[in-house]
Amino acid sequence: MKLVLKQRLFSWFDSYDVCDEYGNAVFSVKGRLAWGHLLEIYDNMGNKVGVLKEKVLKIFPTFEIYIGGEYMGCIKKEFTFFKPKFHIDFCGWRVDGDIFGWDYSVYSGAEQIMYVSKELLHLTDTYVIDVYDDSNALAGLLIALAIDAEKCSDGN
Repeated sequence: MKLVLKQRLFSWFDSYDVCDEYGNAVFSVKGRLAWGHLLEIYDNMGNKVGVLKEKVLKIFPTFEIYIGGEYMGCIKKEFTFFKPKFHIDFCGWRVDGDIFGWDYSVYSGAEQIMYVSKELLHLTDTYVIDVYDDSNALAGLLIALAIDAEKCSDGN
């Protein structure tokens, strides 16, 4: 399943539209007022299905992931000089990215779970998320949002 994550141009808080590869709405993401990033994910029926919440007062950006109201784990940026690296403490997943952090893969062991690439030449941030198992779409979206939020916090 391919998801296209596109940031809305005019919004006070981070807001995104998430469509499948055919342009059908799959999720919508709404930013809320909070200390740090707080993003709520809704399915195409308007039901809240996930939350991404930044933990403040941390040395390295850390984001808590909730699916269906249940805490699933967190994703944390690790210190590196060149290649961005993130630690995910749920599902046994790991993130490997390029030097700019625009394109990266998520793995479970040796198996690739998803690939994320940033599309350039758009007015707003636009990512294509290629998830190889549809059941991982929401968790994959939350990870992509966390990495994008970290870049925003970092000033990139």
